[in-house]
Amino acid sequence: MRTPGFWWSAKPAAPARALMAALAPAAAAYGALTALRMARRGARAPLPVICVGNFVAGGAGKTPAALAIAARLAALGARPAFLTRGHGGSLSRRSGATRVDPAAHTAREAGDEPMLLAAVAPTFVARDRLAGARAARADGADVAVLDDGLQNPAIVKDLAIAVIDGAVGAGNGRVVPAGPLRAPLAAQWPHVHAALVVGEGPPGEAMADMARLLGKTVLRARLAPDPDVAAALGGARVLALAGIGRPGKFVATLEETGAEVARLAAFGDHHPFTVAEIAPLVEEAARRGLRLVTTAKDAARMAADAALRPLLAQMTVLPVTLQFADVAEVDALLAGALVAGPRPATAS
Repeated sequence: MRTPGFWWSAKPAAPARALMAALAPAAAAYGALTALRMARRGARAPLPVICVGNFVAGGAGKTPAALAIAARLAALGARPAFLTRGHGGSLSRRSGATRVDPAAHTAREAGDEPMLLAAVAPTFVARDRLAGARAARADGADVAVLDDGLQNPAIVKDLAIAVIDGAVGAGNGRVVPAGPLRAPLAAQWPHVHAALVVGEGPPGEAMADMARLLGKTVLRARLAPDPDVAAALGGARVLALAGIGRPGKFVATLEETGAEVARLAAFGDHHPFTVAEIAPLVEEAARRGLRLVTTAKDAARMAADAALRPLLAQMTVLPVTLQFADVAEVDALLAGALVAGPRPATAS
């Protein structure tokens, strides 16, 4: 899905405001249905469940956050496994749960994000989150990290963390399709224990202030580009290729390395690339003397297609990791979730 620009603007132009008004009834219906769904009582999983989700439709940085949280859990002595829906992969259409095998599966079967997760910890793709949790427990995990699923009521979350992009926050504050929110914030906050603000910006600060007023824990983090790749990109002129929730975030990361972004080729989140789309970009980069750079998530999808692999080999892949501002605060929150069991998200 390619998100509209007006979703992320606090002060959209007049034509966008008119469109938002026209979409308001659909947004109200969508938000109400999601809110009702979130209010359902979930089943208790056979192991603690830590949900890493977001309020908006894509682009907040939840997968890097899930990876970072799994790393902290491992440092605490836990054995984490990831649970995911496997968006865009054929495994998501199967019943039960399937453990992703990085040596046998590709993004076509598992989805792009599960391929990144499976490189770090056991990862289970399941439409039924409870089935996924049971499979993870049977496989030896003692805590499940739910990548996305804040709006999914299937299982009880022992800890629910909402990841917020500091640069855009809740965007225009409207619900899909009039804005990026999956449901009104008032309906989502009661299901959240902590807000993780990634990066800086007034929109993120506004969300952090709201979280504190509601008694939620506020965590801080930043997305850091791989240092070796970043060093190689410093001073380079690049053509950025991104099919993610908010491609502008990739541009900001590239600029952080010191690269000059000559052009951004933006596609929708989880976009299934074709040779007809990528080959001209490879040719353009060569013709203009630019370095073609893409994200790890996009590279996972391209690696699944034999016809795209030679083109991918001519690109630079820039991985990012999420770095917490206060690791001790994160560890304390996670440790509490491991031993305390389920607790209400609304502060007492």
